Amino acid sequence: MLMGGREYGAKRRAAKCCVAGGGPAGMMVAYLLARAGVDVVVLEKHKDFLRDFRGDTIHPSTLDLMYELGLLDDFLKLPHQELTELQAQIGDGVFKIADFTHLPTHCKFLVLMPQWDFLNFLADRARQCPSFEVKMQAEVTGLIEEDGRIRGVRAKTPEGDLEVRADLTIAADGRHSNVREHAGLTVDTLGAPMDVLFFRLSRKPSDPAQTFGRADAGRILILLDREDYWQIGFVIPKGDADATKKKGLDSFRAELARLCHFLSDRVGELREWDDIKVLSVAVDRLRTWSRAGLLCIGDAAHAMSPIGGVGINLAIQDAVATANLLAPKLKAGVPDVHDLAAVEARRIFPTKATQQLQIAIQNKVIVHVLGATKQINAPWAVRLLDHSPVLQRIPARVIGIGFRPEHVRNGQQPR
Repeated sequence: MLMGGREYGAKRRAAKCCVAGGGPAGMMVAYLLARAGVDVVVLEKHKDFLRDFRGDTIHPSTLDLMYELGLLDDFLKLPHQELTELQAQIGDGVFKIADFTHLPTHCKFLVLMPQWDFLNFLADRARQCPSFEVKMQAEVTGLIEEDGRIRGVRAKTPEGDLEVRADLTIAADGRHSNVREHAGLTVDTLGAPMDVLFFRLSRKPSDPAQTFGRADAGRILILLDREDYWQIGFVIPKGDADATKKKGLDSFRAELARLCHFLSDRVGELREWDDIKVLSVAVDRLRTWSRAGLLCIGDAAHAMSPIGGVGINLAIQDAVATANLLAPKLKAGVPDVHDLAAVEARRIFPTKATQQLQIAIQNKVIVHVLGATKQINAPWAVRLLDHSPVLQRIPARVIGIGFRPEHVRNGQQPR
């Protein structure tokens, strides 16, 4: 049976592995599998990776992976910014909350880089492997299922319909995964009290050098330094985007200027609401990440809150664990359901631990700030972090390395 229907005359392609989605998880797992000699094809529905307001933080644990792959020096030649610490402005005070300089990693900093540069870099390196192929503008529209097993996917491309038959299909197509929906996998929604309005404003040499967050009564602002512009996330209560728009763009500009005074001379760069994109925040997790012939990883398996910017890190760690565990199986034959379940077993603890921490911060901090009607003061925990360089290493490790970091094992079982 061909789930989603069959259209005759479709082009066909066979592969050991088909990856749906060319984001961080998809490109990394495809590169690692191709590097191990597995025939893999990636289907990416867009024509390129140039989509703004995606997660752009590359964590020290990911930089360690780049080092293990022999790619770090070339990677750091790309335009980027490096953060050795994180600060937050709460009310009228500025507080240092994380110090990455003591991490046991090759790079003791976060890298800020447009995600399209990161993905293009991985794709270019993957293309050097003869067993790798990426097809752009190839949108998965259905799954091929025979005898209860997923045997590949059906996709729509500019050249016509395409069928890719594969021993393993990996869904890495994000939090709104078409593949997991076609597969009928059950998603548990864990909740999020906020949405984020994303936009950009120009940056001046006189602006503060550090990337930081700003929290005050009813609103939270995140600023990411892109050298010549700021990428800005304006956190609002869940479902409040329409109410914010009804107040008018002038009101929004005035509130932005109040929250961040040094931006007041350029809020006029927001000329219409189309300049502002809404990210509906979700925290969820699949009950089961796999079916026979199909595995979900990254946001397709677990959508993360933007807190800490750790979603990319989790997705890439999933990709490494998948390649470590499944590359030998794919080279030897066809992974069975137990092989796929082993990936979930490996990654479920760091996923749950990270989501539980994010939910705790949402419930204890975000809800309080967004519900405040007068100027807020920094909680005691933030003040304690600011006064204790040793304690600043704890959030740095959670953000920079995470729970159960993965390492490239060249097909060997992970430790």
